Amino acid sequence: MDFTNLLAPEVQAFINQNIDSDITRLLLKKSPFPNVTMQEIIQQIKGKKVAQRKFAFLLKDNLVFPPNLNLEQASSQSTAEYKAQTLKGNSFLDLTSGFGIDAYFLSQNFEEVTLVEQNPGLIKIVEHNWKTLNREANFINQNLEEFLEFNKEKFDVIYLDPARRDQNNKKKFLLEDLSPNLLEIQEKLSSISDKIIVKLSPLIDISYLVSELQNINEVKIIAVRNEVKELVLIIDTKKEREKSKDTKITCVNLESDEPEFSFYINEEKIATSEFSESLNYLYIPNNSILKAGAFNIISEKFGLKKLHPNTHFYTSENKIEHFPGRILQVEKIDGKELKKNDQFNIISKNYPLKPDEIKKKYKLKDGGNRYLIFTQSIIGKEILRSR
Repeated sequence: MDFTNLLAPEVQAFINQNIDSDITRLLLKKSPFPNVTMQEIIQQIKGKKVAQRKFAFLLKDNLVFPPNLNLEQASSQSTAEYKAQTLKGNSFLDLTSGFGIDAYFLSQNFEEVTLVEQNPGLIKIVEHNWKTLNREANFINQNLEEFLEFNKEKFDVIYLDPARRDQNNKKKFLLEDLSPNLLEIQEKLSSISDKIIVKLSPLIDISYLVSELQNINEVKIIAVRNEVKELVLIIDTKKEREKSKDTKITCVNLESDEPEFSFYINEEKIATSEFSESLNYLYIPNNSILKAGAFNIISEKFGLKKLHPNTHFYTSENKIEHFPGRILQVEKIDGKELKKNDQFNIISKNYPLKPDEIKKKYKLKDGGNRYLIFTQSIIGKEILRSR
């Protein structure tokens, strides 16, 4: 694949000048360049726009972007940087390179890097970009299963991000439905590396993963701005796991000032919560904590009381700092105190009415700096207003 025409200075200048142009209108125009189609130009414009929000390190001259599907499936720069924080060694293997965002960051502390990708056009793009960015690697255009069948090398770390959609683009969540099937290749992977890192959908059940896969040392639940983006499994076949082979769960909410929260699965099983009506402060865990099911251990470790067995809100009389979520100082109110057109951010948890129904009932407006929480505590329904 030759990118010479696409990387001509005048073509690159045109692309940069039209980053904010209307794509539909551009498609109706004829390309001003005889050797580059308007479709190719628009692909690059779309790529740069995705890079603006997902991987700013690629906002450089002379880089090439693949079709939009490959861009959307790629990890963001922030999640890739986070995953790379504790990795180092001699040899790194990415078996599902894709657009190479994860590999670029995860491999930064390794001497030898190997990227495997079955899409020939995509691996050529990655190879070109890495050379432009002065990063070296072995780029292999091959099916993952074929590579594993003939490979004789061992690697310090293996990374893979199995495809989670079938031929009809439907999402898949069982391990045997992913491509590759982790259950089929886990022994082969363990034979060529002691550490395997697997990125999975945030919708996959954690207890299911731990029961089906061997040697999961840690599960990282990665959220960005309170949206859970991915689960990352750290499979360590040699290291003795702590807590009698218990699995560690680490919850993180990137691009926030909230701290990480870690616990072991068995800790949550034996943890208990005390219950209380709402007190002076209300604590709302971020979504990585909720995905982890850390409903009792979070209460125990921070010395907080839980509002209700089915309400994952917590409370205290005095403020507890460094909580992994939102902390609001609140007061109980009666619904009759609410006035027409009052403006609030409305939260409804374990309460009969949804936020839209609440707005309609009390004739409230959405937004502003104040919060209105409709919930249930151990003594019954409560309406809380942030101070």
